[in-house]
Amino acid sequence: MSLVGPRPPIPGEVARYENWQRRRLSMRAGLTCLWQISGRNEVDFDDWMQMDLHYIDHWSLGLDLEILIKTPLVMIRGTGF
Repeated sequence: MSLVGPRPPIPGEVARYENWQRRRLSMRAGLTCLWQISGRNEVDFDDWMQMDLHYIDHWSLGLDLEILIKTPLVMIRGTGF
């Protein structure tokens, strides 16, 4: 597991993935991610999957740092950016 990356899926969830969603399994799971800082439970499942794929396609050290900086703020506020 890494600090930043797609959230770890549960096995039952993976069993229901459509083909386009399986690509998110190509990257090591992380403790925080775009979903975490973008609204969490306010984001529907397909948008969550799209965020993970966006992260995979646009990964950079800068994006990881942005997510790491925003995570504690989101945790304190209780909402996403």
